[in-house]
Amino acid sequence: MARRNGKRNPGRKVNGVFLLDKPLGISSNAALQRVKRIYGAAKAGHTGSLDPLATGMLPICLGEATKFSRFMLEADKAYRATARLGIKTASGDVDSEVLERRPVDGINSEMIERALEKFRGEIVQVPSMYSALKHKGQPLYKLARQGIEVERKQRKVNIYDIRLISADADEIEIELSCSKGTYVRSLVDDLGDTLDCGAHVTALHRTSVGGFNGDIMMSLEKLEAIASQTEDVQVRNQLLDNLLLPVDSVVECLPEVELTELMVYYVKQGQPVFVPNTNVEGQVRLLNKEASDGYKFLGIGEVLDDGRIAPRRLVNTG
Repeated sequence: MARRNGKRNPGRKVNGVFLLDKPLGISSNAALQRVKRIYGAAKAGHTGSLDPLATGMLPICLGEATKFSRFMLEADKAYRATARLGIKTASGDVDSEVLERRPVDGINSEMIERALEKFRGEIVQVPSMYSALKHKGQPLYKLARQGIEVERKQRKVNIYDIRLISADADEIEIELSCSKGTYVRSLVDDLGDTLDCGAHVTALHRTSVGGFNGDIMMSLEKLEAIASQTEDVQVRNQLLDNLLLPVDSVVECLPEVELTELMVYYVKQGQPVFVPNTNVEGQVRLLNKEASDGYKFLGIGEVLDDGRIAPRRLVNTG
């Protein structure tokens, strides 16, 4: 962090969501720190790690958007994966030792399509020892690289769709959409077992998270190029901020409820309010209907049993 007059520079208050196309070979945290540094942001966080060997969508929440990052963590995801048949590895990808080699002669597209049927719908997975899950504070992949293996609990995940895109000799490409917590490497490893030949992931790209699609992702290189267009700090910050999605884009999946100024006053005091003609349940997106567009979003609330709406997580509009 830069210092002025011996004091630590806390960074600027910038709020929104940047959809990063994470490059190959760096961790999600390293990518996050680069984006945070480019923006000079006081606060930032990513929503769902991608391995260094994986690329694609990594939503970066800045400022007030970090309050709602859990919605992205819990969101459905979509991936495109390339896999090599005939080789089973310890990690399910190219970053570990080969456990077994088997012939792939006779395996064709029709056989692969039939095998994929097994993985549609709700399935059970055992997380890989090379995953980022933690055991007593240690990521499993660190334990795995020390030769340590611990018991992992099975988990249920949902594969909404999985399609074979191409099959060429021992290399296949698939696309899938799935629930949170799905391990594509484990799925490909299980697919290899189903085909009785073994398989591992050679490339993995996340194409969407929740309602965000890949059309508006941006690479670190392009972001850095935009940031270097001018030395005028104000102009630079405006160029960067124009790339951000609004804070409430993270919770667009929630039904919205509009509040009057009086309701807003009580909500900001932490008090529930009754909103006439509201027919919703659970969590809702709170909007100040009398504010200008940039200040309408207040945060999220929850509908109580008596019909009132209580604030649960509010943005700082100061």
